[in-house]
Order: sequence, then structure tokens, then C-alpha cells
Amino acid sequence: MSESLPPPSNPTTEAEFREMRDRAREMFEHALSECSIPRAFSKQVLYDHGELRLGNDVYALGSFSRTLVVSIGKAGHTMAEALANTVGTGLTGIIACPNAPPAQLFGFRYFLGGHPLPNEESLRAGDAILQLLRAPSSQTLVVYLISGGASAIAEKPISAGISLADVVETYKALVHSGAPIAKINAIRKHLSALKGGRLARVAAPSYQASVLVSDVPEGALDALASGPTMPDTTTVADCYAIVKRYNLLKSFPTSVRTLFEREQLEETPKPNDPVFERSRYTTVLSNATAVNAAVERAVLSGFAVEVDNRCDDWDYERAADHLLGRLHELRRGVSRACLISGGEVTVKVGARLGVGGRNQQFALYCAQKIAGENITVLSAGTDGIDGNSNAAGAVADGTTVERAQQRGLDVAAALTHFDAYPLFNAIGDSIMIGPTGNNVRDLRILMAY
Repeated sequence: MSESLPPPSNPTTEAEFREMRDRAREMFEHALSECSIPRAFSKQVLYDHGELRLGNDVYALGSFSRTLVVSIGKAGHTMAEALANTVGTGLTGIIACPNAPPAQLFGFRYFLGGHPLPNEESLRAGDAILQLLRAPSSQTLVVYLISGGASAIAEKPISAGISLADVVETYKALVHSGAPIAKINAIRKHLSALKGGRLARVAAPSYQASVLVSDVPEGALDALASGPTMPDTTTVADCYAIVKRYNLLKSFPTSVRTLFEREQLEETPKPNDPVFERSRYTTVLSNATAVNAAVERAVLSGFAVEVDNRCDDWDYERAADHLLGRLHELRRGVSRACLISGGEVTVKVGARLGVGGRNQQFALYCAQKIAGENITVLSAGTDGIDGNSNAAGAVADGTTVERAQQRGLDVAAALTHFDAYPLFNAIGDSIMIGPTGNNVRDLRILMAY
């Protein structure tokens, strides 16, 4: 449990609280701007005299009989557009993204896949990608542009007996289990014809270059989009253990449950598999980009700053208690303290599911803990969408509970029913930015003053 700060000698006015909420929003918006995909591509994706440079790797496009682009994820269109603006005309391929862009890129087929749950377009995208790569050649270059959300946005079940409805039911069980994303994606990999390196297997012996915008923990890149082009570090044994630990079997549809009960999962390609001999990977953006940008702005605003990412993939209550405790410690001896935390927290959803998401749940839990204190907490997703709401997240402070009660809103009930969005929206503290076309995980900003 976090320790409360002593009452301030000069109580903060509502105007001052509002100013700090606005400051937290500005820090988050600055972080988003620094995570711009065009900005990242301008630094790490270059094209000159027929040569495409992806990080440290260089490809002479004229030496290939064809160059194909597969762009999948929440940033599917944004990344493909940035690449097209860098290389110019002549690129062709497939883009699978969740939202229709203002204008489609010439030469590309678009699929509007579902997220967080797959839809019919997700399966069509999976089929189209496999068809595109079905005749591999050592004279072909495949450029993959991969961002978060691709696990659902492009999908193809490993078995014809697994229907779309079965995939959706499985995804729901996984998302609501409270398991960390890496464990969720371990199971997705072994149930998909695309994931866990299987897409790279289909395209071998082509040259394969993956450009990554990461929404997974540092050091776990094969969990990004469930690792369609990367060697899989998880195993079928891991999957059986995860299902048992999180009691998932009863929540799976019959077609999937049977695979687990009979232990019929097939192994995915592993490190040192020859299918990856011509594969290279470049990460152009990650959660660290957002964290560093927020730190920069907090320092300029006169805060003593600390970064604490230890609570990545923790339960939201445990994470909140830990971070508030660290903030209180940081606050001692300084007038203004700011704690920045990247990554994602987990929420195990109960039977009664309202409207909200992990960031709003985290912020509302914090609101109860900091009632009356000179503390502001922001938690938001860089993709612009939190859970099943239209918000990216929310900002809370020492006045949140009081302001909610003045409107007749029940904070405890909203927490119990995972219904934080209506409450934050009613008091004007939802963060509404819309889909960003990007995703580098979540950002939490905690300030004491």
C-alpha cells in the first residue's frame, strides 16, 4: 500500500489542479509527437540511388526481380505511407489496418481487419498475404512493416476446423484472462498459420526485412504481432502451461479446446531454423521513445524525474500501489516530483463489463488512493484507444473523487464494473485523441507538487 503525503502547507486550488491535469496532457501529447512514424522513418529508413537502407541493412532494389510490401497492424497504413514517401512510386503489396485511411496508396490492396477481435477482413487479409508470398524466390525481397494489433488485424487459423467465431471466442478468453501480452501471444502463435515465424517460413528463401514499431516489452520482440516473421522463443509446452495457469481451457471453443486436450499443437520455427537465414529486423520505434520524450518534457517543466518500468505487465492495482509508493519516496526533499512509467498493466475483467480499458481502470483506482492529495496521474495508450471505449485513457488527481461525487457518480461501482469511461467522460477527464495510426504501448505520468 502506498504511504500518504502530509497535507500541503498551501492547499492547491482547483485552478492549480486543472493546470496540472493540463500539464500531464501536454507531456503525453509531446510524447506522441516524438513517436511520429514519419519522424522515425526519416532517421532509419533511407533511400538513395536505388538503395534502400533499413537501419544497418542495405538492399539494392534493382538486384531483385520483385519487391513486395506487407504492412500489418494499427500503423499499417501509416508505415506503408512513410515507406512510399521515402522510396517513391513502384511499391506493391498488402496493407491490413483497423481503420480506413483518408486515401489509399496506389499499388496496395487494403483490408480493414478487426481489433481487438478479428473480423472477416482479418481472415481475408491472412489469406491474401499467404497467397502473395506463395511462390517464394531467392530473387524476391519482402519488406514487412509490422506494428501492434496485427495479431487480430491479420489472421489465419492453423486448422480449417477453427471458424472465425471460434477465433473471436478464443481471443476474448485470452484478453480477459489477465495474462501478460507475451503469454497471450504465445498461444496465438501456435493457433495461427501466420504467426510465430510461420509467415517467414512461407516466404523463404526470399530476402525478408522486417521494420518494427514495437508495442511489446523490450527484449520480447517476437511477441510483437505474435512474431509472424521472427523465430519463436515459446513452445507448445509453454502454451499448455499457460492455459493451465490461467484456467483457460473451459473458456475456449470446442475446436480449440480439443487441440489442447489432445495435445495436438504443432511447433513453430525456432532460432537457427534455416528459414530465417535471409531475415533481418529493424526496430524504428518502441515504448522507450515515448518514455524518453515524456522525461524530457518533465525535466523542462522543473520536475525531479524518475523512470520506473518495473510494473510492466503487472496487475493494475499492484502497479498503481507500487508507482504511487515510488512517487511518495521521490517527493521527499523536492518540491515537484514526476514519475514516468512505460509498458502495460493487466486487468482481469469480471462478469459485468462496462465501458473502459486498462488505462482508465488504472487512473480511477489511483483517484481513490490520492483523494485530497496534490497528485496528478495520467495513464493512456499511444494508439489512441483504451479497451472498448473511445478514449485513449484518462487523467485523475486529488479532486477526481469529489468531482465525481458532486455529479452523483459512484467511483467504487465504476471500478467494480470496469466502467471507468462514463465517469471520466462526465467530469471532462477522458483523453480523447482518436486512433493515432501508431502504437508503442502505454504511458503513465504521475506528478506530486
